[in-house]
Amino acid sequence: MNRAPKDPLLGCVESFFRDYLQRLRGASPHTVRAYRDTLRLLFIYLADTKGCAVADLQLSDLRVDEIAAFLTQLESVRANAIATRNCRLAAIRSFCKHLIRVDLPHAEQYQRILALPAKKCRQPLAVYLEAEEVHAIIDQPDRRTALGQRDHGLLLFLYNTGARISEALAVCCADLHLTPPRQVRLHGKGRKDRLCPLWRETTQALQRLPTVRDGKPGGFVFVNRQGQPLTRDGVAYLLRKYVAAAIPSAPTLRRRKITPHVLRHSCAVALLQSGVDITVIRDYLGHASVATTSRYLTTNLQMKRAALEAFWKRAGITPVNAKPWHPSPDLLAFLASL
Repeated sequence: MNRAPKDPLLGCVESFFRDYLQRLRGASPHTVRAYRDTLRLLFIYLADTKGCAVADLQLSDLRVDEIAAFLTQLESVRANAIATRNCRLAAIRSFCKHLIRVDLPHAEQYQRILALPAKKCRQPLAVYLEAEEVHAIIDQPDRRTALGQRDHGLLLFLYNTGARISEALAVCCADLHLTPPRQVRLHGKGRKDRLCPLWRETTQALQRLPTVRDGKPGGFVFVNRQGQPLTRDGVAYLLRKYVAAAIPSAPTLRRRKITPHVLRHSCAVALLQSGVDITVIRDYLGHASVATTSRYLTTNLQMKRAALEAFWKRAGITPVNAKPWHPSPDLLAFLASL
């Protein structure tokens, strides 16, 4: 009995992830998972549209009209933001570039997909907290308990380093250097490591943690009750709890939607307000381009107000003896006669 030939679509998907992404490009696990989720959603959508099983899909089903409809469905049905839609399109483009290399006879079909443009979207302003608001949150954990010490150290660490939540949760004991010069090695996006200095307060808070005091070099610093690494959802839950507890002392927190990434923005703005050069902040936060860091210049209203006041004084526009203006009866009579 002759064996059925291997499905070409499945073979292309396997070579895309194993040969191209992991071996040739050395993509990070985060990138692999993001691309995997995108193709999974795409194949499910194509199968539902065609009325067949995912296993019955062929390379010929990857056409520009179907891809465009899939992108529209992401926004209309799944309520994805435009930025998410563009990320999905980037993953599909990468897959199509691979298909051109391994399936040259259908290159024109894939080139049409590559011509699909990314959708323009408005860049939202970065939400950040003032230093007083951040300290109100950091002061909430009960440091008399082990979990309270962990939460206090985590919040201090996020604000001190401006780390992405994935970077903070990936920190191991071996990444910490808690003697002068106090610093931590963060494993950032794109397999880029960077060193961040630590405050004395952050160092002391970390030294109280059992995972740091008694832990192994390869052990994670921030763990849950079961000794497993904290998750994104777990940190988001903790932050919401402490924000709610801090509202009586900082009422302005009531109007904010605060996520762990807001602490990263708050760190960046605090550095900017302290007069740190924007290129240094770029390296501190691990941004690939200074253009990403520049968004904090447009966000910070306090610096704009200070710049405007300095310009006003330097321009000499303020009158020396300014007197309030009062309309005269004659002027009012004139206006009444019009």
